[in-house]
Amino acid sequence: MDFPFEKIITTEKETEQIARQFAHALLPGDVVLLEGNLGSGKTFFVKALLKNYGVENANSPTFAIVNEYSNGELKFYHFDFYRIEKEYELYDIGIEDYISDENAITFIEWADLFPDAVPKADYKIIIELSREGKRKFLIEKV
Repeated sequence: MDFPFEKIITTEKETEQIARQFAHALLPGDVVLLEGNLGSGKTFFVKALLKNYGVENANSPTFAIVNEYSNGELKFYHFDFYRIEKEYELYDIGIEDYISDENAITFIEWADLFPDAVPKADYKIIIELSREGKRKFLIEKV
C-alpha cells in the first residue's frame, strides 16, 4: 500500500480488503488515528484489521474508552474518544503509557476531539460516508 492511499468503496468486503492491505504496513509501536462521522465505519475497519492478526473478539470501545487485545506476540489498544468530556480523563487512564508502548499497535477513534492528548501518530485514516452509502478512505502517513 502506497501513501497517501485514497479509495471510494461500496461494500464491507472492500473495507476488509483495505484493512488487510493496511495491516501489512503496520509495525509495533505505531499509532493510528481514525476520523469520520458516526456510522462511517471506523470500528468496523479496526475489527477487520485486527482479524488479520488473529484477533476475533474485537468490539467497540465506546463505553470502555479503551479495549486491549493480544495475539500472543503483539498487543493492540483500541481507543474511542467519543464519550470523553475532558482531556484530563485520558491522562487519568494513562494514555501516555499506551501510546508509548513499543510492543503494541494503538488505534484511536475520534482522535480529532483531543489532538493534544496524542502527541505521536504514525498514520491518519479519514473515512467519509456519502449520502449514497459510499465510503471514501484516505490513509496518510503522518
